[in-house]
Amino acid sequence: MTEQVLILDFGGQYTQVIARRVRECHVYSNVVRYDTPAAKIAAVQPKGLILSGGPASVYAHGAPLPDRDIFKLGVPVLGICYGAQLMAHFFGGKVTRGEKREYGRGTLLVTDSSSALFADLPETMQIWNSHGDKVTRPPKGFHAVATSENSEYAAIEDRGRRFFGLQFHPEVVHMPRGRELIANFVQRICGCGQEWTMRHYIEQSVEEIRKEVGDERVILGLSGGVDSSVAAALLHKAIGDQLRCIFVNNGLLRGREAQVVREVFGRHFKIKLQYEDASKLFLRRLKGVTDPERKRKIIGRTFIEVFESATKRAGAAKFLGQGTLYPDVIESVPIAGNPAALIKSHHNVGGLPKRMRFKLIEPLKCLFKDEVRELGTELGLPQEIVMRQPFPGPGLAVRILGEVTPKRCEILRAADTIVVEEMKSSGWYYKIWQSFAVLLPVRSVGVMGDERTYDFTIAIRAVESKDGMTADWVKLPYDLLEKLSNRIINEVKGVNRVCFDISSKPPATIEWE
Repeated sequence: MTEQVLILDFGGQYTQVIARRVRECHVYSNVVRYDTPAAKIAAVQPKGLILSGGPASVYAHGAPLPDRDIFKLGVPVLGICYGAQLMAHFFGGKVTRGEKREYGRGTLLVTDSSSALFADLPETMQIWNSHGDKVTRPPKGFHAVATSENSEYAAIEDRGRRFFGLQFHPEVVHMPRGRELIANFVQRICGCGQEWTMRHYIEQSVEEIRKEVGDERVILGLSGGVDSSVAAALLHKAIGDQLRCIFVNNGLLRGREAQVVREVFGRHFKIKLQYEDASKLFLRRLKGVTDPERKRKIIGRTFIEVFESATKRAGAAKFLGQGTLYPDVIESVPIAGNPAALIKSHHNVGGLPKRMRFKLIEPLKCLFKDEVRELGTELGLPQEIVMRQPFPGPGLAVRILGEVTPKRCEILRAADTIVVEEMKSSGWYYKIWQSFAVLLPVRSVGVMGDERTYDFTIAIRAVESKDGMTADWVKLPYDLLEKLSNRIINEVKGVNRVCFDISSKPPATIEWE
């Protein structure tokens, strides 16, 4: 059984970040609900537990409380923020509303250097706070091992029982040495090795997939994006020709996209690839449609229709493969005031009808996005696919404002190809979250040679983000912007003006539609 550390989620906005930091220590982590029974936790034999932060007060009516028996499992426990206050409250300490709330950066002073939690860490460190309540009297058996400007019990421990509490958040990027602190907990204190590697994950997954699938067949909808591509490569490694991938060309793809997918998966990996060219059907149904929501619904319905028809031609299969990631399967904890309440819950095969009776197989459902990219590299997928920037499901349709026509697709595809080429050659493509071209329904007068023109405008969008929830526009160098503008205007017929979008999210969105 793989060594793992379980994280009990009390509704903290950083819960998933804790899970990622543990995995960065090459230790497998899993997030479970705060009220998961101790017996169920014991069954998976965790090496340690982490109690997350959360928006509640330990004294509030209906405050989320764990099964008390988790503290009798004999494994180390680390409480972070609310988790620390909860431990103090459970064991007879005192938690009070601080006279001064602590939000943002702070300074930690380690007062007991013999604490294994702070081994090989400096005496003074920058930390990140986000709390109102604080521990004002530690329980019997606990003592302070670190203080901050506003808390004499910023870190407490019961060394005998291996219980630890932190008033601050070591998991966030704002605490430079936070990952080392977490590594001390999972490796030194919990005794975990560094077994969680992509090579180990591949071996384990291949074994599990073969056991689950047996002699049955699997169908997977391949989009060419990172998630479905890596899922396809992993499934193929496990079951070979029992996998059939279906790639639907909706006529709204980027330049060379269909060609790249067919080359990489069909010719290189020798995966059975069923290519469905439905571009004319999609574009015909989009004719005259300008409303963004109608575009998306038409594209979604048409995809289901095409995919369902394709699966019938593919032959009988019991399983449907999907590139679901871990953030998609973690359900948000229903706690009043929970800032993490909008975290996605498990999605349902992209809205496929119930009559398509497949059993789901999701080989990536334990992984975060960065881990999926690492897995893809380990499986031999090219950088062009593994490090690809996000691309919307409806494709170029949401980057063409107004009606989608074959001609406008041709113009945008050509402009977008130039953006991708120049961003890659300049080194910017792999540094940022997203960069792309948008075709505006705006024509303006221009002069090309001795002739006046009346052509379209292209907007260039380049943003930096961690998760797509918020984003800031990227300050691209002027010489790069100049090169992009010159190439698009000179090489793309029908465009005579290029603009650069300097809007952040919020108030704007990353995509224009």
